Amino acid sequence: MTHRTVREWGREDLGGEGFTRAQADALLAAVRAHPLAGLDGANILTDHHRYLRAQQMVGVIAAQGCSLEILPKVDPDAAEESDGTVRARLVHMLDVALDLRLSQGERTDMGHAAESLLEVFITAFSNRLLEELRRGAPQHYRSSDADLPTIRGRWDIARQFTALAAYPDRLACRFDALDTMTPILQVLNACVHLLCRHARGSNTQRKLAELRHLLASVPLIARNALPWRQIRIDRSTQRWRPLVNLARLLLAERWQQTHAIQGGAEGITLLFPMHELFESYVAHQLRQTLHGTGLVLLVQGGGRACLGDWEYGVDTIGRSHPTRPDLVVMRGKEVVAVLDTKWKRLKDVQHSDAYQMMAYARLYRCHTLALVYPSAAGAGALRQYGIAGGRERLDLLTLPIAQGQTAVRSQLRNYLLSIAMAPTSAGIGAGLG
Repeated sequence: MTHRTVREWGREDLGGEGFTRAQADALLAAVRAHPLAGLDGANILTDHHRYLRAQQMVGVIAAQGCSLEILPKVDPDAAEESDGTVRARLVHMLDVALDLRLSQGERTDMGHAAESLLEVFITAFSNRLLEELRRGAPQHYRSSDADLPTIRGRWDIARQFTALAAYPDRLACRFDALDTMTPILQVLNACVHLLCRHARGSNTQRKLAELRHLLASVPLIARNALPWRQIRIDRSTQRWRPLVNLARLLLAERWQQTHAIQGGAEGITLLFPMHELFESYVAHQLRQTLHGTGLVLLVQGGGRACLGDWEYGVDTIGRSHPTRPDLVVMRGKEVVAVLDTKWKRLKDVQHSDAYQMMAYARLYRCHTLALVYPSAAGAGALRQYGIAGGRERLDLLTLPIAQGQTAVRSQLRNYLLSIAMAPTSAGIGAGLG
């Protein structure tokens, strides 16, 4: 089994200790079958004959006898970090963005101990599920009807004097029965069976075998028929939410694709677009930072349109070309700030990004706008520009993701305090209505 690890935008040479041409073709075929693949999968992995080049997706691609792990790369000029360090950081971002609720120790240990990102999630899932099943399986009550010698629950008088009229020794009962065959267990059981075919570590394989034994009474349901919509997370099942989220990550077709490979086996490809992941990560951290401030965060909100019917002397009302800013900070109906996340190294503002933020300033009548970038090393920083023809301010904010969650939230908190206390200008407060 040939396994290689590469960074975003990095290249993996063929031959030598790397992939053969046949393995490279198998990886490219797996990429093309993924739900997130664009034209020929070129948005994930490109073929340059003598080498493969990764794009702006991270995760694991598996094929016959080989697998390729793609890890994030923020700053090409920064000091090289170990795969374990980068993988642990990626696990942290996925944990936050997807609400997996891994502990700090779990994230760090799995990132450094596992040999690939897929193994990280298999390990996390098996550890967490074993722990929860030992505490007790999720249960719910279902309505049942039965003919019993003694009364249980409610007496069904109508059935008693019709269907059971000739059987006075039986009582028609209607009651709620405890049922452990819940949709949650059905989904988790399907995930266990899938992961048994892909786990590589002997310890993880042993845990998955134990899980199959514990869940032996749960019916195995095909992945395309799993009861996702029937899952209800309430006070009694709240502790199962992280496991359901992990199972959704590993089973659902948004990020994952399972495909047949030679010999009847399966390969699993698990990929995440870094720009979406970074946006979700920043949104979660912002929500935590805004708690108790009176400010509210809208994700992919706004919706104001750019173009409309023109009429002399009248302000145009937008009807087409709607906008979806990544993040909008609101105070009541007032737009306090519009932020757009950019998963790339900040050198200077690209023209297209500047034009986009100018449009947001006009449409949302907002005085403060920000482009948010990751920072690989060192403290986060803030640079400011004014937008020509007005008093709007465009901030370039970098978040020190390499320093961890505390540093990121501190940077966001300081920034939000500065804009929340700043005096508003004319035009602010038009809201999104």
